Amino acid sequence: MKKISLINTLKKTFKTKKTAIKKKNSKNLVKQKKTKTKSKVKKTKISEKIKQTKVRKKTSKLISKANTVKAGNKENVDTNSNLLRIPKSNEQKPEIKKVKKQETEKKEYKIKDFVVYPKHGVGQITEFKKMNIGGIDIEAYILKFEKDKANGMVPVNKQSHLRPLATINQVNKCISILKGKPKIKRSMWSRRAQEYEAKISSGKIYELAEVVRDLNKGDDLMVDQSYSERQLFEKAYDRILTEFQIVLNLNLADTQKKLDKALKRNLEKQIQKIENKPAEDIVTEEAAK
Repeated sequence: MKKISLINTLKKTFKTKKTAIKKKNSKNLVKQKKTKTKSKVKKTKISEKIKQTKVRKKTSKLISKANTVKAGNKENVDTNSNLLRIPKSNEQKPEIKKVKKQETEKKEYKIKDFVVYPKHGVGQITEFKKMNIGGIDIEAYILKFEKDKANGMVPVNKQSHLRPLATINQVNKCISILKGKPKIKRSMWSRRAQEYEAKISSGKIYELAEVVRDLNKGDDLMVDQSYSERQLFEKAYDRILTEFQIVLNLNLADTQKKLDKALKRNLEKQIQKIENKPAEDIVTEEAAK
């Protein structure tokens, strides 16, 4: 029988306990290290995620600012381009309609009728023509102005510009206007000349009579009268004379006598006075002017 020593047994038991404790401690240390590494990894991941979110927020803010700046620049560019652009009606091209025929209107005047065209005076309708101008069918009156020795054309849809000859009552009223006192304004001659020209080109017989009355110098031919004044007077006088002649159905000499009587003009006496005057007196009078 072998001898069992207590010391050896005790040593063996203590050794096993120590090894077990060491193993346990090493395992615990490994576990702690693992947990520490895991926590560190988690912390790093969380910090990285926070950093990424911050970076994303910053980038999103920067992008939004850039977009707003771009939008503002675009708006400015658009406004500038709109200012520079020529405005168009609704930015659409208008439809071009081809007119083939003139607007139909009833003919108010007949051939051989006398009418007054404001810019040229009394004319006679000689013809009624149908013609094609620029691919449009037009109906027009052909007018003949004997004094100017000219022809004119007025489309039927513009016949409102023409007027018929004055009636006998209107002629009598014109004669009473011619007999009245001239109404001369104190304004500049250039302005008065424009007013007279507008009255003559209006074609209204009463306004023509007013121009003749205001520019009439009566029996005195030697009164100071400018060239433009004489021109306007003769223009208005000739137009009213031709209309009176046709309305009263008289010859030119008789109508002129009637008109001059209303204006208190005696051309024969005036011419005789000028012929009887010596040339020296005429020269001195002209020099005085």
